[in-house]
Amino acid sequence: MTDSRPATHGSDRPWEDMDSGVIRHAIRDDQLGRAEISPTGRFEAGSHASFTLTYTAGVFGIDDSGSLRVCFRFASDQSTPQFDDPKGANYCTVEASNGAVLQVRWDPKANVRPWDRTLWIKVVRGYLKEGETITIRFGVTDHGGPGMRLQTFCEDTFEFRVLADPIATFNFQPLPEQPEIAIVPGKPERFVAVIPTRRRPGETFALKIKGEDRWGNPSDQCSQTFTLEATGPIDGLPESASLTPGTFALEVPGLSMAEPGTASVILRDEAGSIVFETNPLIVEDTPLVHFWADLHGQSEETIGTGSAEAYFAFARDKAFVDACGHQGNDFQITDAFWGELNRITERFDEPGRFVALPGYEWSGNTSLGGDRNVFFPGEDRVIRRSSHALIEGGDTDGTDCITARELFEAFSREGEDDVVCFAHCGGRYADIAYAHDGRFERSVEVHSSWGTFEWLLHDALDLGYRVGVVTNSDGHKGRPGASYPGAGKFGAIGGLSCYLMEDLSRPALLDALRKRHHYGTTGGPGGRTIIDLKASFSDEGTLYHDDPALFPASRGRSATDALMGDIVHLPEGEMELAVSVAANAPIERVAIFNGRDLVETVRPYGESDLGARVRVLWEGAEYRGRFREVIWDGEAIFEDNRITHARPVNFLNPDKTLEREGDSRLFWKALTTGNYGGFDAWLTDGSSGTLALATPLVSARIPVAEIGLEDTILDASGDLPRFVRVFRLPDENPHKRLSFTRAIPLKASGDNAVYIRVTQEDGTRGWTSPVYVYR
Repeated sequence: MTDSRPATHGSDRPWEDMDSGVIRHAIRDDQLGRAEISPTGRFEAGSHASFTLTYTAGVFGIDDSGSLRVCFRFASDQSTPQFDDPKGANYCTVEASNGAVLQVRWDPKANVRPWDRTLWIKVVRGYLKEGETITIRFGVTDHGGPGMRLQTFCEDTFEFRVLADPIATFNFQPLPEQPEIAIVPGKPERFVAVIPTRRRPGETFALKIKGEDRWGNPSDQCSQTFTLEATGPIDGLPESASLTPGTFALEVPGLSMAEPGTASVILRDEAGSIVFETNPLIVEDTPLVHFWADLHGQSEETIGTGSAEAYFAFARDKAFVDACGHQGNDFQITDAFWGELNRITERFDEPGRFVALPGYEWSGNTSLGGDRNVFFPGEDRVIRRSSHALIEGGDTDGTDCITARELFEAFSREGEDDVVCFAHCGGRYADIAYAHDGRFERSVEVHSSWGTFEWLLHDALDLGYRVGVVTNSDGHKGRPGASYPGAGKFGAIGGLSCYLMEDLSRPALLDALRKRHHYGTTGGPGGRTIIDLKASFSDEGTLYHDDPALFPASRGRSATDALMGDIVHLPEGEMELAVSVAANAPIERVAIFNGRDLVETVRPYGESDLGARVRVLWEGAEYRGRFREVIWDGEAIFEDNRITHARPVNFLNPDKTLEREGDSRLFWKALTTGNYGGFDAWLTDGSSGTLALATPLVSARIPVAEIGLEDTILDASGDLPRFVRVFRLPDENPHKRLSFTRAIPLKASGDNAVYIRVTQEDGTRGWTSPVYVYR
């Protein structure tokens, strides 16, 4: 059967020249009208404010059934306008100057991305003439409401993006000039400081300090002098350092440790109180040191916030990571932006200081393989898009790869053996059963701002793939390396990955990715945990970096030990696992896994150390897709007992809090997206009374005396695990270091994928890449 349609459409068939059902520039810009916002200026992130947006009709006016759209970016977590409660927050009114009747509605996905979030105003009776106006008041306070809550992250040019359909053709065109304001950080509510986690004797490094506002934005309103105190022999550390107004961060360079050892830096305020303690640093003679990276996020040129230039600058100067990658959706990356993005990574890449890794996100639908991250060793490589969904012109050069299988086939066919990929779960989750090629796809992403996705690692292990583990932000808020969830649908802090590298350079980073020499954490102030995992063998085995099942010509080497990510053929002999963890928060547990199977849970305390502290945690996701949030709003009543104090765990959104009522009741609003949250409650009596727990998914009554070292699990699993865990902790856990060795029984057939998951008391988690051992 042949296609009888013409290859191109002539001017006699204009409806077939339409892009997504509209002719983009049917009306001249100067005829569309204009929009103004009042007030303008700078507004604090997450604050309440009121604005009046006035649209003045252009030469065509607006016809009966014509419309306006006022659109906001997908990433914005500003409050949703409401039209029913004048005394409530976010009250919005809309009126026409001539009395025309308007129909108003809010739709979170009613415009072309990234401007999805839409206030839709339709003229349903009457019309507007040139010069007549529609006035929109956001956050009306006349009746006692607090105003409109602004988005919780900073943006130099926050737009109220106005599109007009004046002739009622459903062809919405953006106005040539858009109203905008600036959203800026608030005052600091906490301070964060970092140093490297592993260096060699004599190597110089820096202490980096910043203040963060309530929502995690680096603040330029800091006025704080810190006394600096090293817990080990750090040379060059001054007695004090100051953050001053107008600066976002402070760097104390030229530090070093001459001899092997461990140290951290404590920051104290003027009263001598501890403000923050950095992550630990280990100094030793070693071929591989640690560098931290967030390789996955987007900027405003696709679906994120802020420019790509500002994105990399934030990662380097405000998040203090060593490496960063930009992963814009391929179907939004024009050839022009691809060229610009490559120039930006070229400028920011400075070996020894900062690595900017070129790449993009292959963004195919899940049915075609789902999201994959693609990285190159250099600039100006071919971008093989999943589609041209938001790019004019279509696939003119034949490089599109509609499925993930086609993508991997193209890399192989064109000899692009230097490409490195990993699979992830964002909006379009990766289906690695449908497509995976371990020659290119070396890892899976198990955590990002979207949540936690251990199931993606489980999929890989079930399918026999030998992959590493990474965590990143997949941030859309312009904060790579320090991406907080805010008040929107992102349910977690963005992850950080630690790469074991010879030096800070692109070749070393890509080498670590290919060898799976890395681990990932859930990020945040406690996210730079030192995790060492090493395997040793009683007999000699053959160690591979490239999977010999995929690279038959791969030459291994004889070895009696291995690092995370290594593949070892061990025909005979036993395996011992050596684990060492060092954190800036107490360690709750370390779980050892062989594939999906839990081998052992190791804690730095025992049954006899337990106190009157009860920990309640909820965890899970609804399903694999976008709308994975699980609501855990609930209460806990300790009957016939009293709470002396309580502390939240992973309440990451300041709008969702843990509250206390009286001596025995806690209540909360909380959600998870595969990650976990909860609380600690210290009781007056650790052996009396009953915990009465109620959440939307599980309710239970548990005698306090029966709560012990091991988890009591209240399961509510559906498509994915969802559950509550209750257990007991010491009243105080001083253990920020934990080292141990364990003999690991090996299966006689198939892979032994041995890895650990570290859980800290502050809610941080970390996963190593597995060591793969097979007989």
